[in-house]
Amino acid sequence: MFVLAASLALAPVAGAAPLFGEPDPLVPGVVGGGRAEYPMDTPDQVLPPLHEEEADGVPVPEPEEEVDELVEYLPRSAVGAACTAKAGVHQRRVERLLGLPVDGKQSAADCRAIRAFQVKERIKPAVGYAGPVTWARAELLAARKNLDPGRRCPVKTYAVACVDLDRQLMWVRKGKKVTYQVVNMRSGRPGYATRTGWHTVYWRHKDHWSSIYDTPMPYAQFFSGGQAFHAVYGQLATPGGSRGCVNLSYADARKLWGVLRKGDRVYIWGKRPGS
Repeated sequence: MFVLAASLALAPVAGAAPLFGEPDPLVPGVVGGGRAEYPMDTPDQVLPPLHEEEADGVPVPEPEEEVDELVEYLPRSAVGAACTAKAGVHQRRVERLLGLPVDGKQSAADCRAIRAFQVKERIKPAVGYAGPVTWARAELLAARKNLDPGRRCPVKTYAVACVDLDRQLMWVRKGKKVTYQVVNMRSGRPGYATRTGWHTVYWRHKDHWSSIYDTPMPYAQFFSGGQAFHAVYGQLATPGGSRGCVNLSYADARKLWGVLRKGDRVYIWGKRPGS
């Protein structure tokens, strides 16, 4: 759990890079929020992990506490600015999801509606900025009502892990039955795209630790080279993506471990916004 400061001052992340080349990078909107994962996000390994060398594994750390705070990212220049001063990076998507006029421009009405949504969903700071956390939460709530409106994930008699890069969501279904409810995920950033199409879970390692990158990958389930479903320790909805893997919250990755098996199929489609 992050310790939240009463102030809405922004706390820059060390070494933070601009989002998708933006000149005004996004930073956590709450002091102490949006901490980086430990010790870095998992790179996209082109080759599969060395099973023989890593079979015993190194015990990966348990999270000290579950992340239960949603900390939005704001432009650094937004300190002290009015809510209507700047449209969010996901303005159009949030407008559509909240039933607002979709024009990509921040209005006073948009500000009030987005802020009300943030207050209801306990997203901090609730200043009406349509950032990655607000968008991710709105997409998840919409998917719980209408899981796959485009019918993009094939319905098969066997289990299929469905990964929607467009909405940054995943779920598992077998036939018409959803065996793992939809959750937020994080896919590859520009230059490290999560590979689309059909894949197969070929190796699972609960306490996986990448010996190449010295990075923990709890509940890792590999499906394409070094790309895998696995847990991370911080927030999923961040300005940047992973380096190829499908990142899940620790709790969601632990639950997925009990759902998928070696040989299960994975189907991935779409493109991460901004990638």
